[in-house]
Amino acid sequence: MTKAVKGKVLVVDDQKSIREILEIFLKSEGFSVSAADNGMTALDIMKNDIFDLVITDMKMPKLNGIDLLRNIKEIAPNTVVVIITAFGTPESAVEAMKLGAFDYIQKPFKMDDIRLVIKNAFEKKRLQTDLSILKEQLGTASFENMIGQSPAMLELFSMITKYASSGANVLITGESGTGKELIAKAVYNLSPRKTGRFVTLNCAAIPEGLLESELFGYMKGAFSGAVSNKEGLFELADEGTIFLDEIAEMPVALQAKLLRVIEDGTFRRVGSTSDVKVDVRIISATNKNLLALISEGRFREDLYFRLNVLSLKIPPLRERREDIPLLVDNFIKKYAGGKKQISQDAIEVLMNYMWKGNVRELENIIERALLLHDSEVIDSQHLPEEIRTASPAGEHVAIPSGGINFEGIIEDMEKAYLKEALEKAHGIKTDAAKLLSLSFRSFRHRLKKYGIDK
Repeated sequence: MTKAVKGKVLVVDDQKSIREILEIFLKSEGFSVSAADNGMTALDIMKNDIFDLVITDMKMPKLNGIDLLRNIKEIAPNTVVVIITAFGTPESAVEAMKLGAFDYIQKPFKMDDIRLVIKNAFEKKRLQTDLSILKEQLGTASFENMIGQSPAMLELFSMITKYASSGANVLITGESGTGKELIAKAVYNLSPRKTGRFVTLNCAAIPEGLLESELFGYMKGAFSGAVSNKEGLFELADEGTIFLDEIAEMPVALQAKLLRVIEDGTFRRVGSTSDVKVDVRIISATNKNLLALISEGRFREDLYFRLNVLSLKIPPLRERREDIPLLVDNFIKKYAGGKKQISQDAIEVLMNYMWKGNVRELENIIERALLLHDSEVIDSQHLPEEIRTASPAGEHVAIPSGGINFEGIIEDMEKAYLKEALEKAHGIKTDAAKLLSLSFRSFRHRLKKYGIDK
């Protein structure tokens, strides 16, 4: 039986020995391989064929790796590009990444490193394909009452679709106002449990003394005011789903009882001596750093791992600004029946704002503008002053009299991105590398280069 080809790879290097080594290796890994000794020849080959991956040298005659990368992104934007060079500098690395290179590897390299980079590159290619299919299936910008066509949201929609069919618990993280309850409802609506109830509880909205009875119910006479038996939310959600919002606010003592429900599916009503058995999927959400709370003794580590079987992280609005016009259009339809419009100038103001309150804040702003102004067109003057006067990132930068050290700026930017990724990944380097779309080896190399050890 013929072995299936994993994908098509084009190797571009002016050194014959490098081309041959990579060609032999890639074919042994199950790839279809073509080769070119310079960038111009590579472009000629790409006019007649479609490649999943291009591995190119940086320094070559006729057309170098950076210029080849630019051309590839124009003629074949879905082709993943990996650059290999013996003449790497921080400037060229940053430039390559900005232009869309997937990774940047220095010679000499090990085949294990190449194998890992290729594995990650094809995973990215697969994800791009999945997102394209999902976007085509959606047809519009709406998915389960959520609005977005940015890459970040399409990836999130794809993960929701995959996770929904599982019965595993899901932990949703994200800043306030990003729509965590909408995500939870989407997981429920697309799951086999949609025939059961979807029960919600905001752990921060219920006084600590009442939270246990709200979750597990109580027996008549269990406490003052308990004049009859009452089912808790877990009983109501049997064979369905319960959504525990603000899970970080749950008292530690109650966390132990929640853990028991997860482990053996049983609990006791307040004031009862017998167990109640339930089958419930738990979706929880928080805007807090649970790992930090664990280190402070405010959240149980064993409960965290039980809740975080599958995780969904919602991107803040400032990381998907291209969705703002779609969201604004949706809110105008919601509050004005689509009879009003918004000016391009107002859209630009909204897209430049930082949106600490995310989608909820944006919706409030649009609703207020529609209520307070009779104009058929919402203009920038109808927006709050703090939004109109906010300085867009990158503007109003003073140039020092002594000039600018661009090399130092680039290095500072790269270090800042590395530190930010580590912080978001809670110090887990493999996760931080994924956030930057870098291989682990490449990420580790950069940490060592800048003396960042966390």
